[in-house]
Amino acid sequence: MVMADATAGSHGWRETRLVAMHVLLGRWFMAFAALLIMSVAGATYIFSLYSGNIKTNLGYDQTSLNLLGFFKDLGANVGVLSGLINEVTPPWVVLSIGAAMNFFGYFMIWLAVTGHSAQPRLWLMCLYICVGANSQSFANTGALVTSVKNFPESRGAILGLLKGFVGLSGAILAQLYHAFYGDDSESLILLIAWLPAAISVLFLRTIRVLAVVRQKNELKVFYNLLYVSLGLAGFLMAVIILQNQLSFSRIEYAGSAAVVLFLLFLPIFIVVKEEIFLWKRKREIVMNNDPPHQLKVVAETPPPLRASEPVPPLPMPQHMAASGCSNILRPPDRGEDYTILQALFSIDMLILFIATTFGVGGTLTAIDNLGQIGSALGYPSRSTTTFVSLVSIWNYLGRVVSGFASEVLLTKYKCPRPLLLTLVLLLSCVGHLLIAFGVPNALYAASVITGFCFGAQWPLVFAIISEIFGLKYYSTLYNFGAVASPVGSYVLNVKVAGRLYDREAARQMAALGLARKDVKDFMCKGVECYKTAFLVITAATLFGCLVSSILVLRTRKFYRGDIYRKFREAAIDLTGREDDSKAAGVEAEAAAVAAVHGDDCTATAGAGDLIATATRAVRQGRGDVKTSSCPTEAYLRNHKSYLKK
Repeated sequence: MVMADATAGSHGWRETRLVAMHVLLGRWFMAFAALLIMSVAGATYIFSLYSGNIKTNLGYDQTSLNLLGFFKDLGANVGVLSGLINEVTPPWVVLSIGAAMNFFGYFMIWLAVTGHSAQPRLWLMCLYICVGANSQSFANTGALVTSVKNFPESRGAILGLLKGFVGLSGAILAQLYHAFYGDDSESLILLIAWLPAAISVLFLRTIRVLAVVRQKNELKVFYNLLYVSLGLAGFLMAVIILQNQLSFSRIEYAGSAAVVLFLLFLPIFIVVKEEIFLWKRKREIVMNNDPPHQLKVVAETPPPLRASEPVPPLPMPQHMAASGCSNILRPPDRGEDYTILQALFSIDMLILFIATTFGVGGTLTAIDNLGQIGSALGYPSRSTTTFVSLVSIWNYLGRVVSGFASEVLLTKYKCPRPLLLTLVLLLSCVGHLLIAFGVPNALYAASVITGFCFGAQWPLVFAIISEIFGLKYYSTLYNFGAVASPVGSYVLNVKVAGRLYDREAARQMAALGLARKDVKDFMCKGVECYKTAFLVITAATLFGCLVSSILVLRTRKFYRGDIYRKFREAAIDLTGREDDSKAAGVEAEAAAVAAVHGDDCTATAGAGDLIATATRAVRQGRGDVKTSSCPTEAYLRNHKSYLKK
């Protein structure tokens, strides 16, 4: 009796351990970890909250500050290096590099602004902020690109959700900073130095590419996560309105931050529930398909090949076969896997790059200059926080709306995503005109429109890239698409808005009989400070809208087809088909082999990585079960007839 109880207790503990491992190593928990990383990865969007400290403490004029803002945007969006690194290393390497860069860049800025170090030259400050901001591209590549590969049939939803949390991160960081440091805006720089780095390090081993599993309720789970995020956004909006009307104490800020953290971690209940459901589903499949479920692993020496048997030649890898110059200008059909050079030299990428340059560049210029725009138009200083928070929340709404809405419109009505991108660019012109003409109290509406349009563009652009050019080199192509942002920012922010602002400020100073050396704070007042600049930006955005419409015409036939068909055929199905259910059961049993017996061949890998790697190996037909020294892969190979269906 005692031995029976002990055996039952041991079995129960082992079952609990297996369930816990399944949850922690599952796709949905990985998605939750990505949400947390993205929720603090948008420090570049709150530049206007601490740019005033940089400008005042270091004595910069507006052109110098806009140059600093350009290098911030350059670092945040030029992530080609992180993409290339991600092509040859696991995601945890990319996240580790990003965490180190984030802490170094922003910590050095904090030392300079607070006077803890000697005042650096402008070029060195540009380097610091570029390095710190570039960590955002590493976080995006490590977490977001991996999530798209794990949920290829719901890429619009996952892109919208993750990019939405990036948009919310500005308001989230603002609440946490007030709770931790009160109104000390210099300490905000310190917060964005250590917090994103710490969260990335915490989930290093959670973010990884897993075997794709088809679920009927996959989109429904994303909707549940969306509802939680909408609750978080609504709470932040209400708190921002209250903080604008009332004076919050440190304790009240701490209370609002506690609610933010609760809502931020609330999705874990949805994730755990879904992972436990998947575990039970797989176990049911195993029990129904193989009642004894005895695992037999065979490891024998294969018979030698006969002399008469020809050895089939190894196929040439795709990246080598397509590396010739002649193939660069002869890309595959849309939706197939382009090589990096084929994608970069394609007309579709050029069109998308131009449209994004002017669309994102214009809205980013407005966001970066909100503080100075409000000051020039006579808004109170505390309104700056309101403008930034409005941009952050509507940035989030733009991302989730464009991500989820485009997915629904594409699936049900075959509405091409480039058409929605064109409409978003057209809407952003309204916000630019409100700023240009300085309509009384219209900066609040302009902040809403600008934030929404800026956020809505990103999920559309990144989804279009993944759909047209494939997922094989998505890490690099995703980051190349983001390069358009700093290009547009440099042209429209530094060369247009910054110079025209300084010219108007110099004219106003000359009218007062003052010289530049007579004042430390180089300020401009009135509608004329940004009027010409935003009329130019409006014209540039309309041009981008026209270019985007060309892409709509070029891809309309492609979007009328079934663009997700190949992903459905390659995925493991949990929706009820017999063969696919058996495949899922085989994977569940293989997971039990890995967890119970261990697997020496992948001692450093997680169980989820092990199953995904072994399953891919079997699906691709590599090796032979009789020569495999890996028990998990051997078991999968014994059942490869199901896995290859």
